[in-house]
Amino acid sequence: MQPPQLHPLGDRALLCSLPPPATLPQQQRIWALATLASEWEEVSEVVPGMNNLTLITKRPVADLDTLTQRVLKSWPKLGTTASEGRTVEIPVVYGGSAGPDLDNVARHTGLSTREVIERHSSAEYVVYFLGFLPGFAYMGGLDASLATPRHTTPRVSIPAGSVGIGGEQTG
Repeated sequence: MQPPQLHPLGDRALLCSLPPPATLPQQQRIWALATLASEWEEVSEVVPGMNNLTLITKRPVADLDTLTQRVLKSWPKLGTTASEGRTVEIPVVYGGSAGPDLDNVARHTGLSTREVIERHSSAEYVVYFLGFLPGFAYMGGLDASLATPRHTTPRVSIPAGSVGIGGEQTG
């Protein structure tokens, strides 16, 4: 697996990013790097994202080369073993006012709404990271046949508890 691309974010952070698509082995490497880097003296915070990790330093660093080299040296040694997790079952209502895009997903995928529901509800998902809203989980493991493009213009409001498919992810 190729090393992450590294980009400074100001003088106190380094972004480590992997190219898409997001896969579980890539995300596991990100998590492993986060665990390792959280022990480094100069790092105050690790912020895992989808296919990326931001390392925030305790003090401004004039030159992030040392941290960059540390990441690149550590990367080949990181594993992709599964970390302990837990299963959370989430009841889902599909269609109607609770799922206004179900017909669009079915039309895009060429599946019936019943097939969309069966495939989506029978999968086991892994939370890759928590996102833009507190507790909103971005999950991998979506059946590839359900991948549906994101809306060109994001909605400004969605009902609480909504489940969405955006690209190759569900949330």
